[in-house]
Amino acid sequence: MSHSLDAADLTILRSLQEDCRLGLEELAHRCALSVPSVQRRLKRLREAGLIEKEIAVLDPAGFDWKMTFVVMVELERESLQQLDLFRKRAKAEPQVQQCYYVTGEADFILICTARDMQDFEALTHRLFFEDSNVRRFRTSVAMDRTKVSLSLPI
Repeated sequence: MSHSLDAADLTILRSLQEDCRLGLEELAHRCALSVPSVQRRLKRLREAGLIEKEIAVLDPAGFDWKMTFVVMVELERESLQQLDLFRKRAKAEPQVQQCYYVTGEADFILICTARDMQDFEALTHRLFFEDSNVRRFRTSVAMDRTKVSLSLPI
């Protein structure tokens, strides 16, 4: 789906990726447009699905979710039904922050969070050991959150 975006649209989108709490007046100032014009553009961008969500990114250090894991998952069978079943399980699990269907050695790569190793072990039992279609999984523990972003370089 191709959308025709002008410089003002891109400025609005870049600004919101940086801080979605920016007010209409600030966005209008950055774009050199009126507030009603920015409101119309935001409505159009949302309706077009270019803005999927406006969320708060929480600092896990302020909570008990101190560990991040990158998990490569290999499935036994890769039928469409089996792939969809695993996708649904990953989407339903709150500790799975991101899930990617990939090519290469693994079928899926998951970014997961846990309070500690025991909590992660319980997650592995729910997601992997209890699923007879998971052939194997390999885990890397994140040592540091060097960059966390879903921003696009627009």
